[in-house]
Amino acid sequence: MTRIDVDGENARDGLMTLVVTLVELLVDAMEREALRRMESGMLTDEEVERLGTQLASLEAEIDRLKTDEGIDRSVDDLRGELNGLVDDLVHRVDDSHQSHPGYSLFKDE
Repeated sequence: MTRIDVDGENARDGLMTLVVTLVELLVDAMEREALRRMESGMLTDEEVERLGTQLASLEAEIDRLKTDEGIDRSVDDLRGELNGLVDDLVHRVDDSHQSHPGYSLFKDE
């Protein structure tokens, strides 16, 4: 597992890696939501164009920051590990749901 060093000389790089990784995950979520809204017809052509431009600009800035800070590899490593953790969690929840019909992670459902 990737170790985020928050002590000593590497603290800045570790913190930058963590922050950039979290921002990338948020951008991914925003892109999925944008696609959902586009496909549902909730956005005008102008809104779609503006949203695409803003997301592309944000991704370019993140890429520039990763390159400038020399954290491309560490961000990719952390993202890969987080993706693996999320996949494991989804599979566990899915398996649990199949073995317990009517079971929900949410109490009100």
